[in-house]
Amino acid sequence: MHVNFSAYYTLILAVLVLLLGKLLVSRIRFLRDFNIPEPVAGGLVVAAVIYVLHLTLGWTFGFESSLQTAFMLVFFSSIGLSANFAKLREGGSGLVLFLGVIAAFILVQNAVGVGLASALGLDPLIGLVAGSITLIGGHGTAGAWGSVLQNQYGLNGATTLGMACATFGLVIGGILGGPLAKRLVTQHKLAKSRSDAEQLSEETPAVSEHSLVANFESPNKTPRLITADAAIETLALFAGCLAFAEFMTGVTKGTAIQLPTFVWALGGGVIIRNSLDYIFGFKVFDRAIDVFGNAALSIYLAIALLSLKLWELTDLAAPLMVILAAQTVVMALYATFVTFRIMGKNYDAAVLAAGHCGFGMGATPTAVANMQAITNQYGPSHKAFLIVPLVGAFFIDIINAFLIQAFIKFIH
Repeated sequence: MHVNFSAYYTLILAVLVLLLGKLLVSRIRFLRDFNIPEPVAGGLVVAAVIYVLHLTLGWTFGFESSLQTAFMLVFFSSIGLSANFAKLREGGSGLVLFLGVIAAFILVQNAVGVGLASALGLDPLIGLVAGSITLIGGHGTAGAWGSVLQNQYGLNGATTLGMACATFGLVIGGILGGPLAKRLVTQHKLAKSRSDAEQLSEETPAVSEHSLVANFESPNKTPRLITADAAIETLALFAGCLAFAEFMTGVTKGTAIQLPTFVWALGGGVIIRNSLDYIFGFKVFDRAIDVFGNAALSIYLAIALLSLKLWELTDLAAPLMVILAAQTVVMALYATFVTFRIMGKNYDAAVLAAGHCGFGMGATPTAVANMQAITNQYGPSHKAFLIVPLVGAFFIDIINAFLIQAFIKFIH
């Protein structure tokens, strides 16, 4: 039996998945410790229930894909709209250097994935899914590229595969970063562990009002309220991004610069944001963009996880674990011998290595949690808390999108 859900019922089920995920994360410490997103926690439980129903009763379910696509485009538009070039200047040369280190790592990560997939007799695209699409990109990018690989390149189960890899990466990224950075700190004698009293007595560091450091090192700053006017302005920005994405997708179809629609949405956001900043002097409300973007991501992930067909992973389980295990080793080696050394072989570099493990295998929240675990024990690293959120929040997504597209063209 096959059951189709309309857009309204799909949205209702997505909200229920989010509520279930919120309940699970609040009750299960493991999910909180490893920063598992609420949509992922709830969605995987529901996907497992659907899997059991399929195996026992033969039931399958269909959900409104256009709704999923719309929320996905809003999420990627929010990344572009957050890419203020002034923040790039704020990070200075260290940010540019770290971006270069991460861009090179994307090439390594994808080369490892594609190479191992080919060696194991799998479609090389599977190796790309088990590479930067899911590990650097996270669940949002996994779902977006999963749809592209499935619909345009015939890789069945790409979205399911992507969600599994992204979830694995979140957990491993949270496990790997802290111990690796601690070993670097102790091995190179970069800092002394602080006593509990020193940690409690440390004053809150002074940070710029507009710096992303404020989000993590000064979390009690009073936020601006989102008014109806701000919400309308923000919706207009998103509408502009979506219109640009639709236009460019149509214009470039069949050409050498053809890109997935969500990449054009992200690019449109970058253009609109910086045009407003530098040409028209219009101050974009970042917090409203974040709220809309995060809400869109949550609903998009909930629908994507509802649509998972876990039975499509049965034959890939063993080779997939081989690829992901290799990616974990490569991440540890790269953070130790490349990230740490290039970023200066000092305490800040060790904290940056912990952050790299976090979003190199998982997501920016995991990176921040890794860094906090180190700085709580050894002292603050303002440089790392400035650079990692800037890179992980949006700059790396832009670079990753274009490098993934280049790998796909090389493979095909």
